[in-house]
Amino acid sequence: MRTVDELARASEEALALVARQGDIREAEVFVSANSAVLTRLNYTSHIPCNGVEEPKSTESYGLGIQAVFDAPEGRRIGFGSEPSDLSPAGAERALVKARRAAVVDPEFVSLPAPTGEARTLSGYHDPRLMALDDEGLVEAGWKIAGGALRTFGASGRLAELAQDDEGLRRLGLILGGDVTILRERMAIASTTMPRAQTDETSLITAFATAMVETCAAKGSGASTGTRLDHFTDEAGVEAAQNAIGAIGGERVPSGTYTVVFGRQPVADLLNNIVIPACTTSAFYSSSTPFLGKLGRGVASPRLHLYDDGARPGFMGSKGITCEGLPTGRTDLIKHGVLVGCLSNWYETQRLLRDPALGEKLGAVGTAAEKALVPRNGFRFGSGGGRQFDTAPGVAASNVVLEGREAVALDELLRRVGDGLYVGRIWYTYPINGLRAGDFTCTVVADSYIIRHGQIAAPLKANAVRINDNIATFLNNVIGTTKDVKGTIVWAADEVVYAPEVAVTGVRVDEIAGFMEELD
Repeated sequence: MRTVDELARASEEALALVARQGDIREAEVFVSANSAVLTRLNYTSHIPCNGVEEPKSTESYGLGIQAVFDAPEGRRIGFGSEPSDLSPAGAERALVKARRAAVVDPEFVSLPAPTGEARTLSGYHDPRLMALDDEGLVEAGWKIAGGALRTFGASGRLAELAQDDEGLRRLGLILGGDVTILRERMAIASTTMPRAQTDETSLITAFATAMVETCAAKGSGASTGTRLDHFTDEAGVEAAQNAIGAIGGERVPSGTYTVVFGRQPVADLLNNIVIPACTTSAFYSSSTPFLGKLGRGVASPRLHLYDDGARPGFMGSKGITCEGLPTGRTDLIKHGVLVGCLSNWYETQRLLRDPALGEKLGAVGTAAEKALVPRNGFRFGSGGGRQFDTAPGVAASNVVLEGREAVALDELLRRVGDGLYVGRIWYTYPINGLRAGDFTCTVVADSYIIRHGQIAAPLKANAVRINDNIATFLNNVIGTTKDVKGTIVWAADEVVYAPEVAVTGVRVDEIAGFMEELD
């Protein structure tokens, strides 16, 4: 993997090359190197297997140039990139591509410039994760698998069902998932910030799904972290415990319920509905359910939602954005009131100059500028990493949801009385467009029926869908738990640190009833 010094040197050399061009007004050079390694988990008690298999790795590096060209018809903006070559020759090829791709963009104002905020996070990567070899990767995979197998083996419930060791294997105990380690290095230099800035990031995640196949029971577990010495078997243990707890799942009829949303459902709803609605681009395109509501209530006064990209120890933290600007905290919803948006430099400048700014955002002038500070301009790609071959988009980093007067889970269940605990949802998406706020999702695992303030029975997987509006989730909150845990959902750029949240009046619809006749 290319070193930070190599990336910094390449960015400054490429910027010097660009500066010698007579028709370039300003430019930005972004250089990155990314490494992702993972090992897959695949244990089946009743079928021969390896338990941990398919160690894989991917690496990439390269540079990208965004330049503003002077032309007879006005300024033209272009972006070009070159993979696997950090030399001046590679920079020349990237510049040729940027020149060929240049177009007139009437909404473009300038490339990023200092905002006045200072960088607060440096030297936060884990050298052990950056240097982890194949043997260490496989060992991490076995740590998760071992946690799940020990949990299965120690279960009195499974022992009662199986009677002996052979019977335990015949239950069809399954564990799938992966351990993934992502390592990122980047450097950036530009006309307005010519001295190369660098950043280096490491993170480790684990996902696990466990099943007791003969009982049609499954459970999931996950963990997030930034240091190898903090990595435990938590994800495997949690998945196996949840699978055992799901045995004997029951169906519930369609209706309106009080629902305790677990951390994964909270993260999924934030990732797919709320966070996209809190981006500057959503306000510019008038596609947010919060249109024109800056400074107005959009959620329960109990809730506080913010993004903090510079929080030490949080998995999504970075020192600087992929625009060379400091990361930091952006409050989105404070005591139920919309107070800010996630943005990058381009989107901030575009919206601030929109004649309809007041109508779209709900504020103008200093209030609008304060709400649109560009702390979230990142070049994330599918599968993670800071990509050299794309211009910055807008992405969250560490999304934190906090509740006022938080309580223990037992107390929250007592407050609910009768309802549902939903621990995992899937296929969450907005319907009728994001602006409408309507969404749907399927309850797929880790869920329970609440009766008389206690967990009474597991909820059968894939037996209900939630069809409601995000306003219900945000406004009908009756309580949150104290414990917050980092959670990642499918294809998300950010990590969500959230509690469990109890919400009244949630519409739940029974599905797949015909499957009962097939058992």
